[in-house]
Parts: sequence; structure tokens; C-alpha cells
Amino acid sequence: MTTGHGDGPADAAGGPARHLPVMLAEVLAHLAPKEAGRYVDGTFGAGGYTRAILAAADCRVLAIDRDPTAIAAGQALVAQSAGRLVLVHDRFSRLDEDAADHGFAPLDGVVLDIGVSSMQLDEAERGFSFRRDGPLDMRMGDTGRSAADLVAELDETTLAHVIWSLGEERQSRAIAKAIVKARAEAPITRTTQLAEIVARVVWAKPGEIHPATRTFQALRIAVNEELDELVRALAAAERALAPGGRLVVVTFHSLEDRIVKTFLSNRAKAPSASRHLPQAEGPEPSFRLLAKGVVEAGPEEVAGNPRARSAKLRAAERTEAPAHPGGDLMGLLPAPPPQRHGRRR
Repeated sequence: MTTGHGDGPADAAGGPARHLPVMLAEVLAHLAPKEAGRYVDGTFGAGGYTRAILAAADCRVLAIDRDPTAIAAGQALVAQSAGRLVLVHDRFSRLDEDAADHGFAPLDGVVLDIGVSSMQLDEAERGFSFRRDGPLDMRMGDTGRSAADLVAELDETTLAHVIWSLGEERQSRAIAKAIVKARAEAPITRTTQLAEIVARVVWAKPGEIHPATRTFQALRIAVNEELDELVRALAAAERALAPGGRLVVVTFHSLEDRIVKTFLSNRAKAPSASRHLPQAEGPEPSFRLLAKGVVEAGPEEVAGNPRARSAKLRAAERTEAPAHPGGDLMGLLPAPPPQRHGRRR
């Protein structure tokens, strides 16, 4: 999903990008690469985390990215790695299957950096940035519906829910109404075209983020099914990690962090018991938290790399307990939009 240098909401604007892996020192400290270890970098991108893991120990890395551009650009690093790096074009929600397919299971560590990459923001033709005119695409991979498709097809109620639930945009209803009105006059196919529609509805005070920031975030997350992918990736890591294996996740906005926090808290919680039922019920903890609360970037990194200012790191170590049943995972996702009857607008 990302490239190891994610962006906070304000960075979705696509300002000048710097390909710096965020919180690299903290990631390595919690991942603790060891000799002969087997690791997954689920969000390869520009390869920042992968390079650092390979340099930290004589280990092997299976790096995954759904963006074919990142896979192509990473072949030089594969050639330099002397067989220690395998690069796979896939979604990171399949990391357990990829690890098994390539002889990496069980894993000693998994690192995930969630969000959009600065490389993707830099390329106007990818359609992620409202500051660069380009086709309204936003797909991290090369298949599926684009943002332009969603803007054209979703009814007003569903569109408002997407913008509210995935972008945390308070003006979601007004934005959805403006989009529906505008698309009735002409198709919305360009990034700046959509940004201008949103800016006519949402007024930003000086110093605040661009009015279209949250709407673009919401559409990007919806197009790429990012939250669903994150939930499935966490469960995949739980299944693939060996006892003592480390899971390190870096997020950049509250929706992602909430999912990771809830997942790890649930997996690290001991079975409940009471005086009426002295024998504890429920699965044993499958993770042990490595840090109390969240780890954030230090002031020096934030000063040198503004993208780090919204980064949050959470980490846990796999126990010997079996992976928990997967039926409770979907409760981590935002509620679905309300049902609407009648013709789609």
C-alpha cells in the first residue's frame, strides 16, 4: 500500500515529496532484525525499510507491493541483494500466503507502513494529488475502479458516507450534493476539477489544510480498499509470525491507527474470568505489546521530514498461542453506509 514513507492527511495534497522512510530507527528497534531471520516488508515502495533490514542483519526479506511501478523500480535492489531479497507484486493482505509460497514461513518479523507514498503523490498521472492536474485515478495497483468511477457511480447518500467515514469530513453531505450536481452537467475526470468543486463548498481558514484534503483521502481509501486490506494484513501477520516474531505497523491517520490499536489490544488481552466463572473464557493472547501506547517521531525527524509529524508506530511480539478466529475482524471497520431505496441519483 505504501512505500515506507507515508503521508499524513495534509500531505495528501502532494507537496514536495522526500523519499524518506519514516521513523526508521524506531522501526528497526522494535523489529530487531536478527541473523538468518525471515522478514516481510509489506509496503516496499522505494525500499527504505527493506534496505535497512538487510543492512541490520544477515537476513532475508520478502518485500510486497501492489504497485507495479514500485516492483519494477525495485529490481536493482533485488540484483544487489545477493539472493536475500524477494520482491512480490501483490496485496499485503496476502502476506501469509506469499511467505509460504516463497519459503519464508514462519516469519521473524513483519513491517507495514500504511497510506499513500510520496512517489505516487509526485506522479500527476496517478491522480492522487489535488495540487497536480491529472486523471482522477488514485489506484495503487493497475486494476479495479478508479476515483472517477466512484464519483460518477455512487449515489449522493453513499458518496456522503464515504467522504464522512473515510475522510472524517464534516461537510460530507454538502460535498456529495455539489459533486452530484456538477456531474450532471459534465463528467468529473480530473483531480483539479474535483478539488475546485469541493473548494466551492468547504471554506478553509488560513493555515488549515486544503479543503479537498479529506475528500481525496476518503476516495483513495475507498478505491484501494485500504482499511479492509489493513485488517486482513494484521490477521495474515498473526498467522504467519513465529513465536517471538515481531509486528511493527506505522500509520498516518486516526482511522488506520484505531484499527491497529484495537487489533493489538484485543490480541494481547488475557481471557476474561469472574468469581462465577473462575475458569477464564476466550483465546489466549496471541501478541504481547512491545510498547505501552503509541510511539511517535521525535522532534528532530519531524523538523527534517514533515511527513513524520502524524506518524504513529505500534508494535507487538507474537506469543506461542494459536491465531485467534478471524470472525471478529470486520468489527474493526467503519459501519457500512445506510441503505437507500429507490433509483440511484
